[in-house]
Amino acid sequence: MEFVKELIASYGYFGIFFALVGGIVGLPIPDELLLIAVGYFAQAGQLHLILALLVSLLGSIIGISISYILGKRLGLPFLFAHGSKIFLSRKKIERAQTLFQKYGSFILIIGYFIPGVRHLTGYIAGISNMPFRKFSLYAYSGAFIWVHTFVLAGNYMQWWDLRRLNESILAHKFLFGSIIGFIIISSIACYVLYLNLKKRKLNRQYDT
Repeated sequence: MEFVKELIASYGYFGIFFALVGGIVGLPIPDELLLIAVGYFAQAGQLHLILALLVSLLGSIIGISISYILGKRLGLPFLFAHGSKIFLSRKKIERAQTLFQKYGSFILIIGYFIPGVRHLTGYIAGISNMPFRKFSLYAYSGAFIWVHTFVLAGNYMQWWDLRRLNESILAHKFLFGSIIGFIIISSIACYVLYLNLKKRKLNRQYDT
């Protein structure tokens, strides 16, 4: 927590941007805690909310894009061999692969909310040779939802005392879980609806 407060106090928007880039790539940075603190500081008047959201979103987008490019250029063997250097263990990589195979492109959206998966979805998408247009559609949409969820949560909880921010986060863990759960369930429902509509369209084409 002290790291997050010092980062924002000392480096402001630049610190937020580079911390999120590094966190998405795989460095051990408390991303959600950082975003919540960004929202708090915006509410306190030390950051501009819109600018803070834009910087946070840009950092997340750049971070996952770097992961995608590295995965596409270097491949899975390189990630297995050197991933541990940026805290991406073989177990985490295999777990992300399993989720990617199970949920496909949609994991690029919900992966932001899954600890240990957020840092790997970009790599796996690149390794899988997913077209960049498709990758950016899902990954950037996920970044938008993730960033706004945590920054706005921190911004609207105006009763927080900065000196008790750690305790406040624990006290409102259920609320965060509810918000995230709602977003994930809504996103899944929209995705399933999209697949059903697409399937019906294809069936109609075959019938004609």
